[in-house]
Amino acid sequence: MEDLKEQYDSLCKEKNVIDLTRGKPSPEQLNLSEELDGILDGNFIQDGVDIRNYGEIKGLPSARKLGAELLDYSEEFILASSNSSLTLMGNLLSAFLFNGSGDAPWNELESISIICPVPGYDRHFAICEKLGIKMIKVPLIGDGPDMNIVEDLVKNDESIKGIWCNPKHSNPTGEIYSQDTVKRIANLPLIGASDFIVLWDNAYSVHDFTNSKKLSSIQEISQELNTFDNIATFGSTSKITFAGGGIAFLGASDKLMSLFLDYFSKFNFSPDKVNQARHVKFLKNRKGIEAHMKKLAALIKPKFELVDKYLNSLPEGLASWTKPTGGYFVSFDSKPGQASKIFDLCKTAGLNLTPIGSAFPYRRDQENSNIRIAPTYVSIEELEKAMQIFVCCVKLADEMEKNLVS
Repeated sequence: MEDLKEQYDSLCKEKNVIDLTRGKPSPEQLNLSEELDGILDGNFIQDGVDIRNYGEIKGLPSARKLGAELLDYSEEFILASSNSSLTLMGNLLSAFLFNGSGDAPWNELESISIICPVPGYDRHFAICEKLGIKMIKVPLIGDGPDMNIVEDLVKNDESIKGIWCNPKHSNPTGEIYSQDTVKRIANLPLIGASDFIVLWDNAYSVHDFTNSKKLSSIQEISQELNTFDNIATFGSTSKITFAGGGIAFLGASDKLMSLFLDYFSKFNFSPDKVNQARHVKFLKNRKGIEAHMKKLAALIKPKFELVDKYLNSLPEGLASWTKPTGGYFVSFDSKPGQASKIFDLCKTAGLNLTPIGSAFPYRRDQENSNIRIAPTYVSIEELEKAMQIFVCCVKLADEMEKNLVS
């Protein structure tokens, strides 16, 4: 205990300021897309369209094709928008609230709920909370949500109108949904509400940094089951090129796209087609995307290896963590009740982490054990120092609890 305390005090005296709060691309990652600036060279005609003007609410055909290749979709079912897929998600749920996705607008119903696999993406939960949609948490079990629980809920609770899914390299667990899980999710509208919506946020569809399992096509499976009208797929280039200046995509059937555009078009004349044209010229196609992602992987993989090396130095039984093959996060679980103490110790030592509970609806982690580690943004040198602090704080928090008990 005393040796740990001395180590901790020494780390605190260094006055570190290290930020692992969010999964942002590093400057080195962003540098790989600098060619976007000036790539059009004064040519503002793309797909026969003057991209400087209004119009093309569904985006440029070539940008939609790029989105289709990114999301494993048919081009005809893709909308290419401006940079934020979260904006598309929020607008789709708002369309359901005001216009409905079936017989009546959601805001006219007594109660609306959405299933939220946990640990999950805090922004999904923030959208629901802001819109007054009740969230029902279901555990992730390594290859997606526990579908026995999900199916039981959907069959027996008529207020449930959808499920959030982050199916590949999930935020923050990094897991990839199995083929069986994808099939069972696509089947949910057949056992629950006819207007049940699967919110398929495939944000990390191409973000592999080592060999990864292939994600089954939600479009193909849902079309076979005749539930394609109930699937909304989202993605973007935000962590491929410039995080604040990419393209967002929505994949939806003709029926669902019509419902969405009836709402969305009232607030939007057109997307940023200049930026769409820049991305088309830069990424070109699926082959171009894959070549670019290999460059990103070379920068990202060493950071995840470093995190795992330090976590492996912890005493056996003290914690557990995920070992993703792609994406942006490691999900760490301390002993129950210790996450808040680890967080506070890290903060005092100059390491800022995502607030405890962020990966759960209403920010409530009842076990007080989950911590999301986001290693991509900082330099490898900063990350090494961050992990020295983190491992020290995990050990110290456990020793402090033992002393309290004794």
